[in-house]
Amino acid sequence: MAVVTGVPTWDQYMAPCLRALEDGQVKRSREIVQAAADLLGVTPEQRAIMIPSGQEQWVNRGNWALSYLARATAVERTARGRYRITDAGRDLLAKRPDRITEKDLRALSGDPNAPHTFKAFSAPGQSTPVAAVVADETSKLDPEEQIEAGVARIHADIADQLLKRILGQEPVFFEQAVLDLLMAMGFGGADGKATRTQLAGDGGIDGIVDQDALGLSRIYVQAKRYASDNVVGRPAIQAFVGALAGNQANQGVFITTSRFSAEATSFAQQVPTRIVLIDGERLTRLMIRYGVGVQVKRTVQLVEVDEDFFE
Repeated sequence: MAVVTGVPTWDQYMAPCLRALEDGQVKRSREIVQAAADLLGVTPEQRAIMIPSGQEQWVNRGNWALSYLARATAVERTARGRYRITDAGRDLLAKRPDRITEKDLRALSGDPNAPHTFKAFSAPGQSTPVAAVVADETSKLDPEEQIEAGVARIHADIADQLLKRILGQEPVFFEQAVLDLLMAMGFGGADGKATRTQLAGDGGIDGIVDQDALGLSRIYVQAKRYASDNVVGRPAIQAFVGALAGNQANQGVFITTSRFSAEATSFAQQVPTRIVLIDGERLTRLMIRYGVGVQVKRTVQLVEVDEDFFE
């Protein structure tokens, strides 16, 4: 079998999975996917790639290939996580030794014109489908990755909107927003609080987060609302370090809607004072993650078969 160049797609795992089962033995899914990845020549670097859910990408794609093969009766599931090739699977592998597609699986079922495995469904009381999951056969993403990619695109759009909305507000709004974010992230603790400093004479400090009720542990914050094309340089970070020293502080967070220069980032890493730099891109990611300035529009639940129920 020829080695596949680039990261193998989920459908490219189907033929190798059948090849790994050719001896007729019952094998665990991880063992099958491992063997398939070896046949495909998946590199250590490719095996290190993780999907947002935290699973290894190559394992996720291999598992989806096994799922499709099982639904097409090319393999049979003998027990939880264990599979064996069927006669139909052997015939399919003989006909398509190098690459098996969804079209091949539909042909195996006896109807090459059958709709995609994932069909639309209707909610109770509705006559029209709620959603139809239609995947291009040439897609490089498995169904879970398609969902995650869609969510990532939505979040990217929301991130852009968040920055535009922030830039449309007064500077004091941004200062309070970053304090709200830090509190949402848990830095205020159970009894802590966040205080925005005065507009004038704040010594370069825009906010203070007390991490305990007595204020014994504090985080000093500077928030700078700049246009996205602005670059925060080293002098701004040096001034912030000076402001921290003036308050006898040893830790601070500098947050901006723009970005930091390489010199600013390097300087922040070298000074004894613990300085965390958060640029506009990271800021919006954190706001989305911790629900600051956004609200949940829709919750989608992904389900899988409860194996315990059937045993």
